[in-house]
Amino acid sequence: MSTLRMTSDLRRQLILGAARRCFARNGFAGTTTKSVAAAAAISEGLLFKHFPSKAALYAEILADECEADPALAHLLGQEPSTATLVELIKGMVRHFTEISDGPDEQDAQRLRLMVTSHLDDGEFARLLYAKIGALIGPTFSASLDRAVAAGDARRIGTDPLNLFWFAHHTVLTAALTRLPPMPCLDYGSSTDLERQLCEFLLRGIGLNEAAIASHLDRDLSPEASRPATAESA
Repeated sequence: MSTLRMTSDLRRQLILGAARRCFARNGFAGTTTKSVAAAAAISEGLLFKHFPSKAALYAEILADECEADPALAHLLGQEPSTATLVELIKGMVRHFTEISDGPDEQDAQRLRLMVTSHLDDGEFARLLYAKIGALIGPTFSASLDRAVAAGDARRIGTDPLNLFWFAHHTVLTAALTRLPPMPCLDYGSSTDLERQLCEFLLRGIGLNEAAIASHLDRDLSPEASRPATAESA
């Protein structure tokens, strides 16, 4: 049984490696499950036993990249606390503002794919939301509980993970307005936008002004240098 399990795991990694190469070379639209199967030297039927669709393959790759990000891995390894909660929100905001600011067309295409999925069958978005929620949700929820217990936040609603998704959707939409060559909205400077978004989201998830000032001002003041990117979605 253990040998069969190992073979299955190795086969799955082989498929993912082939898919990464295909997606990197041809993009999402230009990659087919048939081409991935050929690159992995397996049948398309065997590929479908591990991954039911091209969207499932791509979502798995993005989730693996997110989990492998050293800044995020370090943050998720921290003790749940108000400080950890604030860092998670800052990392999320920074990730999406850098996507809409930066020259990385691959990241921009991924953002477009996420939006297109909502307008289509939703498969890719559902898969990626599930993986992000499983990866980040427990730390977010536990940190929010600690913030409430410490008097740094008030409880809002009965499902703390909803607050994470509200924050995620807000920064996703803000990034989309700035994605075209001519932005749909002029938010002003990226530094000011990052600060305003962080304050808006932290208030929205229940943090009080004292906690926001104490934790957010540590490295988001105009004079401070920007810390390393922490991947969140």
